[in-house]
Parts: sequence; C-alpha cells; structure tokens
Amino acid sequence: MDERRAVVALFGFLVTAVIAYMAYRFVAALTVAVFIYYSTRRFYRALGRLRLPKRVRAVTVILLLALPLLLLLSYTLVLLVTETRQFVATYPVIETAATNVAWLEGLEDLPSLTFGSVVEAYRAGRFDAIIDFLVENAALLTSAITGFFLNLFIVVVVSYYLLIDGSTFYGWLDRFDDDAIIREFLEAADRELEAILFGNLLNVIAIALIGVGAFKGYNALVPASVQVPYPALAGVLTGVASLIPVVGMKIVYVPLAAAMSVPIVFDSEFSLLVYVAAFLAVAVVVVDTIPDLVLRPYLSGERTHVGLLMLAYIFGPVIFGFYGLFFAPIVVALGVTFAHTALPRLLGGDDVDSPLSPDQRRLDEF
Repeated sequence: MDERRAVVALFGFLVTAVIAYMAYRFVAALTVAVFIYYSTRRFYRALGRLRLPKRVRAVTVILLLALPLLLLLSYTLVLLVTETRQFVATYPVIETAATNVAWLEGLEDLPSLTFGSVVEAYRAGRFDAIIDFLVENAALLTSAITGFFLNLFIVVVVSYYLLIDGSTFYGWLDRFDDDAIIREFLEAADRELEAILFGNLLNVIAIALIGVGAFKGYNALVPASVQVPYPALAGVLTGVASLIPVVGMKIVYVPLAAAMSVPIVFDSEFSLLVYVAAFLAVAVVVVDTIPDLVLRPYLSGERTHVGLLMLAYIFGPVIFGFYGLFFAPIVVALGVTFAHTALPRLLGGDDVDSPLSPDQRRLDEF
C-alpha cells in the first residue's frame, strides 16, 4: 500500500513539475490573463442579470476589452505614419540617416503610398538594402512575431476559461480545506486581487477621461500654434501610460511638450513657450498628481498598503520585466492576505479577522 502511494506521489510530483515549468515559460501571458480576469469579472457577472449564457458573456467581455484597444492602437499607428511622413517630407531626416544606417540607402525619396509607386520603386532596386536587412534578420523577426501571437492566444484562452470556469477551479482548491484556513485565505485573496486589479482598470479609465478633459480645456484657451495635437488620443494614451511605474504618464505629456516647443524654437517665437509651460503645469498637477493622490487610495486593495503597492509597481518590472507590472502586485497581495488570514492561525494565534468579541463563547467550547 505504501509502495502504491509512493508511486502515485512520484507521478503527481512529475506532473506538477512539468506544469510548473510550462507556467514558468509562459508566466507573462498567464499574469496578463489573471489581470484581465479580475479586471473584467465584475462586468462578466453583471451581464448574468441579462440571463446570457456563460460563453456569450465571456466572449462579450473579451471583445469589449480588445476592440477599443485594437482601435486605439490602429488609430495611433495611422496618425504616427501620417505625421512621420509629413515630418520626413519637411526635414531631411532620411538623407541624414541613410549616411549612417546602411539598410536605409535608396530611400532618400520615399514613394507615394500607392501600389503602382511601391512596385515601381521595388523594380528600381530602391528597397534592396532594406530587403537584405530583413532577410538577414528573418529568424529573429519570425521568432518575435510568432512569440507575440502565441502569448496573445494564451492570454485570450486563459482569460476566457477563467471567466467561465473560475468558480469550478476555486471549488477544487476548496476541497483541500483544513479547519477553514484554505477557504478563508482563498476568499480573502480573491477579494484583494479583484480590488487591486479592477482598481487598476478603473484608474486607467479615470485618468484617461481626466486627460482628455484637461487637454481639450487647455486647447480652448491657447493659440492654435501651441495646442495639443490630437487631445483625445493624447488623453487616452496618458491613461494607458499610468500603468507604467515610475515614468508613467510622463512618457506621453513630456514628448508632447517637446513636440510643441520645436516649431516655436525654429520660428524664434519664444514668448509662446509660456503656453508650453502652462501645458506642463496642467499635465503634472491636474492629470498626474491630483488623480494619483485622490484616486489611488480608493482604488487600492482592502488590506494591501498603498506604499507596498507602489513599491511592487516600481520593483516588479525591474526584477521580472514588463509583466512584473502585474505579477509583483499579485504576489504582494497574496503575501499580505496570507499574513492577515492563514499565518496567525497556522502559528496558533487568534483569528485577527474574527467578527466575534474576545468574551464571546464559541460553539466548539461547549
């Protein structure tokens, strides 16, 4: 009997090790999937009031999250290409870069974005340098592209099944309950993760709305030459950038201020720099500082200290990479919840979260 148990235990250990290795290889995708799950779970459950099937609700939630992001990225890419082409046509950027970058040779005069012009430029050999560069790095580019879509597929699939079968997985974990410690920890950790990760999504939406309103209000009060280009897009990107630790929204409004200052300097209209300074003041105070001080405490977890979360957002990407932005807060939330719920009971201490007063008798005392 003991030999059978040993064989079963060994088999279980090997399976667990393989699963752990697979999870480690795709930890970034799994972390993002957990973030999406907790960020959208309330909306998924709210759709249940319409008596929609679980699969329809899960697909609806994922599409409503993915479509705006896809449209935002597409719109940003189109504007970036348009503005870059206009900038290149105005300033001799390609001519200067081609002297230092070999694969840009032959592109001093960009063809118009039509099928005939591109084919004619290709036949003339103007794309030979860049084609050679792409062929030499084909393996790296292919690996990067396939890796991106593989991780994206994992994120979508895991998020979908977490929304559908999350309660089933929770029930399976609850089978290992011992004196209600596991159940208490799982319930507390579940609430804490939802509060933190859903709070992140709310923070992004709130800052995006504040950014759009602030930039549009600034544009209404200043001359056209110093207005924020595409204020709605800039505000939304500011909200998304609020997820990035330390630098955060500065990666949006600082380049905007620089882009607004360049024409002023070239035209020697230095008096207009006052408006750029006013824009920076609005961005720093109204969009960056005040929402962080006012919203962050309300959108943080129930137990986890705001300072711990800020440290997690800072050190997470440094230690784990980009996915550490989501992974580190999850680890901190699980650790804090374990310290509040399971650890005192495992060490034989009193239940710090018990609603009973110290003088009240328990049922197991009779």
